[in-house]
Amino acid sequence: MINKYLISLSIVVLAFFTTAQCQVYVSPGVQYYRVRLARPVKRPYQPQLPKFDPVVELTLGYGFPNLDKNYLPFYYQAYYISNSMTGPFTGALNYQFNRSTAVGIMVTHGNVNAPYYLYGSNSSIPTFNVQLDNWSFMLNLVNYFPASKVVSPYTRLAVGVNSWQQNYTDAAGNKLYMQPVYLPDFAYQASIGAVFKMSKNTGFFIEAGYGKYIIEGGLNFKL
Repeated sequence: MINKYLISLSIVVLAFFTTAQCQVYVSPGVQYYRVRLARPVKRPYQPQLPKFDPVVELTLGYGFPNLDKNYLPFYYQAYYISNSMTGPFTGALNYQFNRSTAVGIMVTHGNVNAPYYLYGSNSSIPTFNVQLDNWSFMLNLVNYFPASKVVSPYTRLAVGVNSWQQNYTDAAGNKLYMQPVYLPDFAYQASIGAVFKMSKNTGFFIEAGYGKYIIEGGLNFKL
């Protein structure tokens, strides 16, 4: 009988210590975490550009056609078939103060001439001639785009004033006193073009646009 109690007590004590031992060793323990280190961001290599020194730029060119022909007058009694034109000759002096922008002044000069015939006349000799002579003075803004060491694309915007002279002569060249026609005071030129460098300070340019001409070409100098 006593042995049964001893065996029962031993089982209870053993179960107690086993449970206690389990409670001692069963614990949350140390928690381990994965550490992720941020990788350094690789930035693209950007070469250091050399220091830019402001320069003065001179361009001399010739435009075609002379769009002042659009201002030749129209008459009810007379008409013209063809016209002759000179220029415009252009010159621009610009100050380039950074890599992309230059400002300055642009001057153009040209003239157009047309012989007029009376309606109903069978004569091959014109009744009179009209000549328009124009000077324009415009503020000039040039924006350059990055390209290469040889080619520099750009856009041009120039606005300013016109100075006109109207001449009317007969078939013999004698001056006629006719009512002058209205001619616009506002002058402009908007173009896109490129400079092709031949040396450090010399190149040639070609551009296309609208205003005083459609196509222009000429020389470019760094002073």
